[in-house]
Amino acid sequence: MNKWIYVWSGCILLSCCGQKQASGNSEPIAVAATKTFSSPEFNRDSAYAYVARQVAFGPRVPNTPAHKACALWLAGELERFGAKIYVQEATLTAYNGDRLEAKNIIGSFHPDKAKRVLLCAHWDTRPYSDRDEESNHHKPIDGADDGASGVGVLLEIARQMSLNDTGIGVDILFFDAEDYGTPKFANESGEDTWWCLGSQFWAKNPHTPNYRADYGILLDMVGARNATFYKESVSVYRAAPVVEKVWTTARNLGYGRYFINANGGAITDDHQFVMAGRGFPCIDIIHLNPDSPHGFGNHWHTQRDAMDNIDRETLNAVGQTVLEVIYSEQ
Repeated sequence: MNKWIYVWSGCILLSCCGQKQASGNSEPIAVAATKTFSSPEFNRDSAYAYVARQVAFGPRVPNTPAHKACALWLAGELERFGAKIYVQEATLTAYNGDRLEAKNIIGSFHPDKAKRVLLCAHWDTRPYSDRDEESNHHKPIDGADDGASGVGVLLEIARQMSLNDTGIGVDILFFDAEDYGTPKFANESGEDTWWCLGSQFWAKNPHTPNYRADYGILLDMVGARNATFYKESVSVYRAAPVVEKVWTTARNLGYGRYFINANGGAITDDHQFVMAGRGFPCIDIIHLNPDSPHGFGNHWHTQRDAMDNIDRETLNAVGQTVLEVIYSEQ
């Protein structure tokens, strides 16, 4: 995910690359779980296995064999769970002129339903470890957290939806070419539009004409041990009711130590292009760390973004929360 963090102040975004601030009262202690059982039980072991399966392909960098193989597997899994499959193929141009053979992968559940919710994550991985030591800068990352974790949670949600009818339309969208933005060591412009290429393409060319959803939820870096999900500021500004729905649900389920009741920085991520292009609210659930120099986990954009960072409990907190939100819409 991108990689510009801004500090929110009133209604102004102050460019503050590499910095992040959080304000408000946090809730570090989980409250007692009060699940209403409107949703099925999320299986943390299954989600973890989906993350591991993606990492086993190798880095999912566009134009590589691992990327092509993983794309086939992702579409196959969504189809196996009963979704109507759309695979958008597009040749996208990266910051350095590289031509990327990208694939957005969409699984639609109840495509005939007017009431819809969009669930999304990016599935590609970064070709650079530009936050690592210099000798690793040109090594691609495994993307266990940055990429595979969000997809793993959504695959388990898809599996649960195949077993338990939601009663509404749900679209699961795996964006490609999200993480090919300008590396820290390059001299080229670091403009935000070099990130999130797949969501930019989809926003202009949705998989069905005039696509709309009631709202969307983006999952990005949702698998790290002791992750903290502050309220991302663009989400709060443009989709506050959805943020409150999700964070309140998480607290009611006992996940307040993950879903922090405080504002975090604003992130240039896929949700912004969804909102700008399709006109409906979309929020970002993303791990933010106010104690790190760049605002993210210490493994971000390094060779350390590997399976040993992934925690089943974090996956469960996010997955069960999203399931409860979806099934409460019945």
